[in-house]
Amino acid sequence: MKSILAAIDFSAVTPRLLALATELAKGHDSKLWIIHVAAPDPDFIGFRTGPQYIRDHRAEQLRQEHIDAQSFADAARAKGVEAEALLVQGPTVETLLAEVNRLMIDMVVIGSHGRSALYRAFVGSVSEQMLSECRVPMLVVPSLEQK
Repeated sequence: MKSILAAIDFSAVTPRLLALATELAKGHDSKLWIIHVAAPDPDFIGFRTGPQYIRDHRAEQLRQEHIDAQSFADAARAKGVEAEALLVQGPTVETLLAEVNRLMIDMVVIGSHGRSALYRAFVGSVSEQMLSECRVPMLVVPSLEQK
């Protein structure tokens, strides 16, 4: 196993997910790709690129998410793991699948929030969609929170 992708969303499951992914990468002498998929920029009706204050706020959000992802990669490197963090914008599942192919990933580590069946029916579940569409082995890390 040469490369592992850890898909993060900065939720409560992220630290546990990264700890497991880092240990896997270290144990297999694999490169760890820490990837956060940011939501695509919203379409603004009546505006070409959206109001400036919204663009500024969104840019600051993305900068902070990138800094946070980089700090996770720094922590993995401090444990002796080759790690790189990426922040990519797009639809979550499609973007993750594209990165799996582009980076030639051997395993995906992803979190699950343990939402109810009603929530999944209306909103969907990234981990379930990835399980059905991803063609490499996956480790799904459950949230420790009770729903």
